[in-house]
Amino acid sequence: MKKVLITQSNYIPWKGYFDSINMCDVFIVYDDMQFTKRDWRNRNQVKTETGVKWLTIPVEVKGKFFQKINETLIADKTWNKSHFDLIRQSYKKAACYKEVIEFIEQTYMMCNFDYLTEVNLHFINAINNFLGIVTPIKFSSEFILAEERTQRLVNICSEMGGTDYYSGPAAKAYMDESKFTDKQINVHYFDYSGYPEYTQLNGEFTHGVSILDLIFNTGSNAKTYMKSFKDEK
Repeated sequence: MKKVLITQSNYIPWKGYFDSINMCDVFIVYDDMQFTKRDWRNRNQVKTETGVKWLTIPVEVKGKFFQKINETLIADKTWNKSHFDLIRQSYKKAACYKEVIEFIEQTYMMCNFDYLTEVNLHFINAINNFLGIVTPIKFSSEFILAEERTQRLVNICSEMGGTDYYSGPAAKAYMDESKFTDKQINVHYFDYSGYPEYTQLNGEFTHGVSILDLIFNTGSNAKTYMKSFKDEK
């Protein structure tokens, strides 16, 4: 049995994204797909004293032309400093601020990349290390991709020897599961419900913010508030 996750890279994703990685045997970064504006590729949310706010990495967008995620350039090289300043201000009263602030600061200050994918993988790798996630990472650009989108995923899974393909629940709307069945690959959709709450700053509890919120508020105990660490892979 080999579980395969194929999904785009996100900027400082929420805890469910990292659970998805940890639940699988290989993570394929699907970054030679089209960059989409106002999406999770270059932005995410954190809680602040004045409510939930977006942190957005400024990127260069080529208008109506097809632009791959891994070809998307950073437009302003000082974005990391402003993002870190807001994060530091927002979480200075968090229970585990002193435990994790140096790790967070180093991760931000070392983030001097030209391309969005490089930035996203920098954070994903750093947080994987913090959580102890060891799932190997590959890139869709390493594969010869079919034109039809479901067939692309099937081919990647087949090439990796995958027996089980995992995806977010939104994929049900367009997935042709019969293509997986033809190759004897089982399709699974992640269930992101039922996460336990933890002590969180600034008002009503919000699950969908960046995992940085969980890390600042729970520190080294972050894994106990995630699903994938409760069961063996």
